[in-house]
Amino acid sequence: MSALITGIHHITAIAGNAQKNLNFYTGILGLRMVKKTINFDAPDVYHFYFGDELGTPGTVFTTFPFEGARRGTKGAGELTYTAFSIPTAALAYWMERLSKYNIPISTPLSRFGEKVIRFEDHDGMGIELVANDNDSRKGWSYGNIPLEYSIKGFYGATLNLKAKELTEKLLTELMDYRFIGEENGRFRYGTEGKPGDIVDIVLDKNGRQGIQSAGTVHHIAFRTDNESTQLKIQRKLMENGLHVTEVKDRNYFKSIYFREPGGVLFEIATDEPGFAIDEDEAHLGELLKLPLWAEPHREKIEGSLAKVNLNVENYA
Repeated sequence: MSALITGIHHITAIAGNAQKNLNFYTGILGLRMVKKTINFDAPDVYHFYFGDELGTPGTVFTTFPFEGARRGTKGAGELTYTAFSIPTAALAYWMERLSKYNIPISTPLSRFGEKVIRFEDHDGMGIELVANDNDSRKGWSYGNIPLEYSIKGFYGATLNLKAKELTEKLLTELMDYRFIGEENGRFRYGTEGKPGDIVDIVLDKNGRQGIQSAGTVHHIAFRTDNESTQLKIQRKLMENGLHVTEVKDRNYFKSIYFREPGGVLFEIATDEPGFAIDEDEAHLGELLKLPLWAEPHREKIEGSLAKVNLNVENYA
């Protein structure tokens, strides 16, 4: 039987200032802005999507920028670090680049035989770059970062939990994940164990609950092929006692949501139809795109949103 879930689809975070958010992920990290739209559940807030050239599932980091939002805090019940994949030869380049923009970085950490550097964005969002040569994806660059050093997409994500047993059972028995190994209290799971599907659990048994706001992850979405496979996993989850939402149309994919036992919000999102349904591939992310139900309110919505500009030329 083929897998219903094939890895990570996207990860969505809460941010503060929209322009600073755009500058960091396109300018400093070099991700492509593949879609500029609104939070469908809060239409006066942007929803930015950053990824590779086409916003391929497994590369897309998305943000809800709330102007003036206070900083959240990392803690138990949260996805605390989002890891991106870079080539091994790119590690020194990224350490130099981040230092150039006065971003404090960790010394290289050793994890499962690979080197990792850890840092935060301006809102305190936890980010890691994992240097490896097991990623065949192309990556993307606006030209401000050499293509051979560019980020290729997600490597994985770290869940900070007070207990792992029920979450592990969910991942391995219902979501097509398998246990890969443990190292220094870090428990690793994957669908195939490759960049783009890794989920790590770190235990924080006595830790304080995280507080969600700017600089924290709102949810992690996992990939499923299409609407048919999504309905199968929805039924499977519900039959096993999970409280799963109805299917929600997010224009570029269909979504269902539920809380995993440790408190992290999980989403299952379809690979189809993708981000090119309302913009040419060469012009993804250039215009504010609205769902059909919001178009009659475009003038009001645009008036409520801060003006933002793509400034990648300032981050050579």
